[in-house]
Amino acid sequence: MSLPHAILTALLEKPSSGLELTRRFDKSIGYFWSATHQQIYRELGRLETDGLIRALPSEQPARGQRKSYEVLPAGRAELARWTAASQDPRPMRDTLLLRMRAAAVVGTAGLEEDLRRHLELHRRQLAEYEEIEKRDFPPVRDSSQDRLRHLVLRAGIDLETFWTRWLTHALEEFPEDVPGPGTA
Repeated sequence: MSLPHAILTALLEKPSSGLELTRRFDKSIGYFWSATHQQIYRELGRLETDGLIRALPSEQPARGQRKSYEVLPAGRAELARWTAASQDPRPMRDTLLLRMRAAAVVGTAGLEEDLRRHLELHRRQLAEYEEIEKRDFPPVRDSSQDRLRHLVLRAGIDLETFWTRWLTHALEEFPEDVPGPGTA
């Protein structure tokens, strides 16, 4: 249910074509809500059919031209309704944690190397978020909108900080190969 709301948010920030939305997802919203090019185009069609967005009039013939979309009042109202609604936190589902639990019964072969790989990936993501924070959120930018956007980025920074600390700890505590049941 959140992809249409992510698209409405992006379009309210700036009317865009599907291609522009895909690029913006890759650079911002995609850090916490990803979508493929096809998913975005499919959802744009639904949102237009539902009367929540409209294609902006084009100065040139539509054939072969990119359509840009804007949010209609019904789309803004839907986004406001969704934003105000209460939602419970989602339970965490993480394949790495499940694999570690499974390793306790079948052995840890290959897992330590993957933990190191994950640690490096999280370190890189943390560095990228911190660079975005320095670039996009200087102390002089302090509007309500900037504070909310910065809070979203801080969530990413805090999550990556957690994962880098936890993975470092996991590697320090990593046991020698745990043999599976029935192995000696």
